[in-house]
Amino acid sequence: MSGERGAFGAALRELRLAASLTIEGLAEASGVSVRGIGDLERGRRAAPQRRTVAALADGLGLADAERERLLAVARSGRGGGYSPSGVRSFPRGIDDFVGREREIAELVALATPSGPVGGPATVGAPVTVGGPVTVGTPVTVAVSGPPGTGKTTLALHAARTLADRFPDGQLVLDLRGLDDEPPAPAELMLTVLKAFQVPDRDLAKAGPQGHPALYRQMLADRRTLLVLDNARDEAQVRPLLPGAGAGMALVTSRRMLTGLESVHRLPLGVLSPEEAAAFLTTLVGAERAEADPVALAEVAYRCGHLPLALRVAGNWLATRTGWSLRRLADRLALDERRLDVLAAGDLRVSAAFDLSYRQLTPTAARLFRRLSLVPGPDTGAPAAARLTGQRLYDAEDTLEELVEAGLLGGDQDRYRLHDLVCLFARTRLTAEENPADIEQARTDLRHWLLETTVVAGRWFEPGHGAPPADWRGPVDLSSADKAMQWLKTEGDNWLAALRAVAADGEHARVVEVAEALHWFSDQWIFWGHWPEVFDTAVRAARALDDPLLEATQLNYHAWALLLCEGRFRESLARSTEALAAAESAGDTVQEAWAHFYSSWALRKMEEYASSVDHMERSILLFEADDDLHGSLNARHGHALTLAEAQRAEAALESFRSTLAFLDRAGARIASHIGDFVRAGLHSGMAHGLAQLEKWDEAVAERRIAADLWHDAGNFTQESSELVRLGLLLLSAGRPEEAREAFTRCLALGPDAAPQALTDARHHLAGTERAR
Repeated sequence: MSGERGAFGAALRELRLAASLTIEGLAEASGVSVRGIGDLERGRRAAPQRRTVAALADGLGLADAERERLLAVARSGRGGGYSPSGVRSFPRGIDDFVGREREIAELVALATPSGPVGGPATVGAPVTVGGPVTVGTPVTVAVSGPPGTGKTTLALHAARTLADRFPDGQLVLDLRGLDDEPPAPAELMLTVLKAFQVPDRDLAKAGPQGHPALYRQMLADRRTLLVLDNARDEAQVRPLLPGAGAGMALVTSRRMLTGLESVHRLPLGVLSPEEAAAFLTTLVGAERAEADPVALAEVAYRCGHLPLALRVAGNWLATRTGWSLRRLADRLALDERRLDVLAAGDLRVSAAFDLSYRQLTPTAARLFRRLSLVPGPDTGAPAAARLTGQRLYDAEDTLEELVEAGLLGGDQDRYRLHDLVCLFARTRLTAEENPADIEQARTDLRHWLLETTVVAGRWFEPGHGAPPADWRGPVDLSSADKAMQWLKTEGDNWLAALRAVAADGEHARVVEVAEALHWFSDQWIFWGHWPEVFDTAVRAARALDDPLLEATQLNYHAWALLLCEGRFRESLARSTEALAAAESAGDTVQEAWAHFYSSWALRKMEEYASSVDHMERSILLFEADDDLHGSLNARHGHALTLAEAQRAEAALESFRSTLAFLDRAGARIASHIGDFVRAGLHSGMAHGLAQLEKWDEAVAERRIAADLWHDAGNFTQESSELVRLGLLLLSAGRPEEAREAFTRCLALGPDAAPQALTDARHHLAGTERAR
C-alpha cells in the first residue's frame, strides 16, 4: 500500500473518531458503504473521488477547513491506481447525433435515482468473493430495432450524456452478436473485470468458476454504466447484467430479446421526416441543404428515414461536392437500383440487412423473401400462410421469428417490412428462387385476396350474407362486422390485386369483385378508391362485350362519382350511359338504377323538376320488377328531392310513407340496407321539420338518426349527422346541447368523415367564443 493511501485512511479514521462515530454510524450518515469506509481506513484502496469525499465530509459534519484538508489528502492519494477515466470507452461516430429526444429523455429519467441507493459510489475498492453487496436496484434497458436504426449510436450518445451519473466508470463492450462465433459470457465477463482493473491475484484466486460471483459483486459495489452492444441473444447477455447495486446496463440488439426479464424496453424505429432532414443537413452542409429542400426531403424519404441509409447518402454527397441533391434523389427513385446506390466505401445498407438475414432459419428466410410480394404496406398471418403454404399458426410463429430478428415490424396482428428491407427481400427472392415459383406465389396471393374480398363483400349484398358452408378460408368471416374489418384492413392489398388482374386481362374476375363490393361500399364511403374500382369494372365489362354488366358497373361508377367525390355532372354522364346500356340489354332493374342516379345528380345540381321526374320513373320500374331494395332507395330519394326543393310538407309525407313501406317489408329488406335507409329517413324528416321551424320534433329526429348510424357502425355518416344536429340545436337556441353534439363528433376521431371533423371544430370554436 502506498503512503498516500495510508495518509487518507489515517486522516479519515482520525476525523471519524473525533466525531465519536463508528464505521457503521459514518456509513449511515454519509451513504458510503461500511466496507468502502473500512477499506479506505485500512489503506486497501486508493483515495476516493471528490463526490465520495464530500459525502464522507457531510457525514462527519466537517467545518470548511477540515473538509478542505480531507479533500487535499484525497487528491494527493490519487495516483496510478483505478480512476473512472481508465474505463471510459467511447468509440467514434456519434458527434453528428440528431433526434431521439424522447428516447434520450427516457434514459436520463431511468438513470436518475429517486433517492440515494447505497450512497455515493465507492470508487476503486478491491473485490473479494463473499463480501457484502451494496443494496440497490440496477437498471437494465434493452434497445432493439431493425438493422440500421442507430441502436449503437443512441447507446454511445446516451453513455456520454449519462457519464457524470456513473462516476465509477463507463464501458462499451461489443458482444459481436452477428459473428458466426460470438464471444461467450465467460470471456466477456473477464474483459469487463480486467477493464475495471480487478487485480490478477483476485482473478486467479477466484478461478474461472468464481468469476461470475466476482463480476456480480464488482458491479454491485460500484455505480457503473455498461453498454453491451450488439447482443446475439438472451443467453449471451443475461449473465452480464448487474443483479444489484446502483449501476445501469444498456443492451443493444437487433433482436427484441423477449426472454429477458425485469428490463426496460426501448424499441427504435426510423427518424421522423424532420429529424431525417436535419441529419442529412449535418452531413452535407447547410448551404447545399438549403439550396434544394425539396430534393433533401426526397432523399430522406427514399432512404426510408433510416439512419444508416441517411448516413450512406450523406457520406456519398459529402465526398462528391459536384453532385446536387436532386441528382442523388433521382438515382434513389429507381427501386431496382436504390440499394446499389446506398453504398459508400465499405458501408452498404444491404450488408446490414444481410447479416440478419443469414441468421434466419430456412423457413423464416423463405417467408421473408416472399413477403416482398405483398402489394400493400402491411399484411396479416393469413396472407403470409398463403405465400408459403404453411398452416395459419405456423405462419404466425414464423412471422414472430422475423419480428424478433428485427427484420419485420409487427403491431396488432399486422406485419410490415421497411421499404428498404422490402427491396432487400426482393433481391434475395430473385436471387434464390425460381422465376416460375415466384410468379406462381404472386398469382396465388392475388387470387386469394380477391376471392376473400368477394366472400367478405357479399355479406352486404341482398340474397347472400354469410359465406357458403363449404368455404374454408383462413380468415374469420363469421359476421358482417368481421367481414367489414377484413375488407378495410386489407384494402390496400386487395385493391393492388384488383389493379394487377385488370392489367392481366382477367376481366370476369374484376367484374365479380366490383359486384360483390357494391353494397359494402355504402359502409365505407370515404375510403377514396371507389371511383377507381368501379371505373376499372366498367372497362372490364366493355372488354367482355356484355351490355348488362356494363350498365351495372356504369351505375356503380355514377354512384361513386356522385357521393364519394361530388362530381355531379360526370356522374350524370355515367348514369346516362348506364341507361342506354340497360335499354340495350333490356334490363329494367338497371334502367331503374340509372334513373335513380340521374335523379340524385340532378338534385345536387338543383334541377329539382327533372330530378323528381327521373326518380318517379325509377320507382315505377323497381315496383314493376318487385325489387324491394330498389323501391326503398327510390322512395327515399324522392322524399329527399322534395325536401331540397323546399317542399317541406310534401317531403315529410314522402318520408313517412317510405318509413311505413320499410316497416311493412320487414325482414325482406337486408338489415344493413334497412338500417342505412331508416337512419336517412329520420335525418330527412328532421330536415323537413326544421324547415317548418318545428325545432323540438326536428331535434328528436336528428338524435334518432345519429343513434341509428352509431348502432350500425357507420361512423362517417354519424359524424355528419352530429354536425347537422349541432347546427339544428344552435338554430333552436340550445347552444350547450350543440356543443355536446360537436364534441361527440370530434370524439369519433379518424372514423369520422374528414369534412365533418373540420366543420365540428369550426362550429365548436364559434360556440365557445359566443359564451
